[in-house]
Amino acid sequence: MSETDIREETNALQDRAEGGAGSAPAFAHLHVHTEYSLLDGSNKIKEYVRRVKELGMNAAAITDHGVMFGVIDFYKEAKAAGINPVIGCEVYVAPGSRFDREPQKSAGDDRYYHLVLLAENNTGYANLMKLVSVGFVEGYYYKPRVDRETLEKYHEGLIATSACLAGEVQRLLARGFYDEAKEAALAHERIFGKGNYFLELQDHGLADQKRVNPLLVRLSRETGIELVCTNDIHYTYAEDAAAHDILLCIQTGKKLADEDRMRYVGGQYFVKSPQEMARLFPYAPQALANTQKIADRCHVEIEFGVTKLPRFDVPEGETAWSYLNRLCREGLRERYPEVTAELTDRLDYELGVIQKMGYVDYFLIVWDYIRYARANGIMVGPGRGSAAGSLVAYTLGITQLDPIRYNLLFERFLNPERVSMPDIDVDFGFERRQEVIDYVADKYGRDHVAQIVTFGTLAARGVIRDVGRVMDLPYALCDTIAKLVPMELGMTIDKALQMNPELKTLYDQDEQIRTLIDMARRLEGLPRHTSIHAAGVVICQKAVDEFVPLSRGADGSLTTQFTMTTLEELGLLKMDFLGLRTLTVIQNAAAMAQEQTGRVIDMDSLDYADPAVFASLATGKTDGVFQLESGGMKGFMKELKPKSLEDLIAGISLYRPGPMDFIPQYIRGKEHP
Repeated sequence: MSETDIREETNALQDRAEGGAGSAPAFAHLHVHTEYSLLDGSNKIKEYVRRVKELGMNAAAITDHGVMFGVIDFYKEAKAAGINPVIGCEVYVAPGSRFDREPQKSAGDDRYYHLVLLAENNTGYANLMKLVSVGFVEGYYYKPRVDRETLEKYHEGLIATSACLAGEVQRLLARGFYDEAKEAALAHERIFGKGNYFLELQDHGLADQKRVNPLLVRLSRETGIELVCTNDIHYTYAEDAAAHDILLCIQTGKKLADEDRMRYVGGQYFVKSPQEMARLFPYAPQALANTQKIADRCHVEIEFGVTKLPRFDVPEGETAWSYLNRLCREGLRERYPEVTAELTDRLDYELGVIQKMGYVDYFLIVWDYIRYARANGIMVGPGRGSAAGSLVAYTLGITQLDPIRYNLLFERFLNPERVSMPDIDVDFGFERRQEVIDYVADKYGRDHVAQIVTFGTLAARGVIRDVGRVMDLPYALCDTIAKLVPMELGMTIDKALQMNPELKTLYDQDEQIRTLIDMARRLEGLPRHTSIHAAGVVICQKAVDEFVPLSRGADGSLTTQFTMTTLEELGLLKMDFLGLRTLTVIQNAAAMAQEQTGRVIDMDSLDYADPAVFASLATGKTDGVFQLESGGMKGFMKELKPKSLEDLIAGISLYRPGPMDFIPQYIRGKEHP
């Protein structure tokens, strides 16, 4: 296309702009990166939704780069604020096949293009999860990529827009390939259907956008594909541009002073008002109005609190309920020499609650993988947490602590008045924990099981150091400032300024330090990177990506894109497979003792009332003893002088922030009842 053609299109736009200025039409932001476009977006979901509400809009989208990490947080926040949440993603599309691992020469050496996808309904939401998962599972090459084949397969219920200058159509237009751009636009319209694909106009003051926008208008006129106006949001307020620039430096390992670095010039990537968008695009009122029309079409309903447990296969002729009952009654006879009415009543009560709450299969699943571990010589812990209060868990061999003897409450574990998933944490010997996870994956299907994502964040001390490095401040200065932030759980920079007068004085009196802290405050709390939850595994009744999107961890293993708490809210079965080195140490010690003495030591039948053991603990020589090996605990054991398991239970319960204050009082009471 010639320069003359471009000038004519530009002049035509200016003429339409002069005649088209008026009141701002209804508008919705449809191209939005939140904090979950990691180290690229500083637009915090809570602030974003609040800002949209302030500006009078009734809908807004989330379209993070290649991921859906934040969609549930955004959905809940938007719903609570009365905003219609438009669930989307800016996906990466391979120029050829998603399986290609080399750039396409004919496409200008591009590894991927951008494409915005918005879920119109629940079918679209399900397909979006599939696409995002495929990008990680099959198409990962620098970025999680899909291709036209997957778009065709999972297009139903999705609305697409051509994205930013990195979109295929815009990139071809910027390079002067008008006919190829037209062909690409029509190909996308064929995939998504008439009225489901839009050409996206953006204006952040960039020269390429000034050049491409007139061509997009012409393309729309020639093809009948409608236009839509967006702002490529990466931060919430205009004044966040400087903090966002620092965030980009943290991502790329650069400093603000570096010339050759990634930057978003112009400071226009914030949540603009409908009026500001109307002033940007006076020549395209229909494209502005289309944003609201698209948002009004998008309604996804996400279900919370309804359990979606996998089914446990039981022997022929049994139901899950009859099988659980039989196992528990057999276990009751094995555990107790005399089965009293009290025991039978307690078991019946617990089983009734479990059946009523729909957790029969849950207990069978846990029983099964613990049985597998024990049968294969994998060390299993005796049980921890509130599950130890369950007689059902004890009779199944899930726990090894008698809840009747220790007067433990079942209601702390499961309570019909408080509907929440049961939570049984199980410790396995560290070195063989993965064998149990592999057993579960093989039993329920590899695609039905995944590990769980967790996020590292820019925490108070760390973000001060990061920002200081980007600003090229002396390390010693940044380290000093960071260390003025108290080391406490849940500490923030704002709290530190209130708690530490020295930090507040430096902030008030030194302009450089004030800038450092202000920038750090804006970035504090943003997710920095993903990692794999140390213990959590999700087991689904169908393929995991039917319920949640998947990504790949750094080691290549599949993980969910939603965190543990979100999975529980969605009613999915989350299990904790904890790897505990102490169990491996115990197992090795028992094996060495057997080798030297010929005696087999059964850890589950040890006497918990051996005076010699408690005398040893009272000396404070507790290296290698789980939960008693810290310096503070060693000193506490010398003071406590435990003589029974109950003393140890009380001691471990007391040794934590808050209850610690009562330790001297407790010891006085123990010594002088």
